[in-house]
Amino acid sequence: MIDKLLAFLEQFTVEERKEQLLEVAKQRTRYVTVVLENIYQTQNASAVLRSCDCFGIQDVHIIENENTFNINPQVVLGATKWLHLHRYNEQTNNSRAALQKLKADGYRIVATTPHRNDTDLQKFDFSKGKTAFVFGNERAGISDIVMEEADEFMKIPMYGFSESLNISVCAAITLQHAANHMKNSQIEWQLADAEVKQLYLEWLKKSIKKSDLLITEFNKRNNTAF
Repeated sequence: MIDKLLAFLEQFTVEERKEQLLEVAKQRTRYVTVVLENIYQTQNASAVLRSCDCFGIQDVHIIENENTFNINPQVVLGATKWLHLHRYNEQTNNSRAALQKLKADGYRIVATTPHRNDTDLQKFDFSKGKTAFVFGNERAGISDIVMEEADEFMKIPMYGFSESLNISVCAAITLQHAANHMKNSQIEWQLADAEVKQLYLEWLKKSIKKSDLLITEFNKRNNTAF
């Protein structure tokens, strides 16, 4: 039935838009995901989301402990429309809850920090399995809980006097490297066909004016409940 709904909705957009939505969906990945812990600067938060969209990262996990994650529309430029944001803000210890859920979903937790002598980004082994890169906040970096829960640590080599990068720059460098590496490897990083189709449907609905009314009409005609 989803194919029938797609065919129905595709009547209300142009061919170029359909092709663009489907092609971008095919480039999305959940093999790598991003975790943002306690970010408080809206410009950094928004810039990271924009980088996730640019480099094909579909899911972003947002841990809100002391700080609420706010978005700057002028920086994010609509990127959140195409991403899935997962917020963790209902427990006393949101960091541990988020990381344990990701582990249960098959991700290895990789903490990004310049203060641990572990793997440089250029030497990071993506073939070992699904990866959740954790980026800490602007002042304190990653928390002690992330340190405890991390399976691995990753750093971007520095050659100057500054010992760290701005979080949005760090995320952009990491994700650009990850995207290039995956696309030039034998890693099965792409979404399953069913996931691509579901994402395409979601984006198609967002791209068509009054798509909710159109879907209501489709449901009436076909006795369904999309």
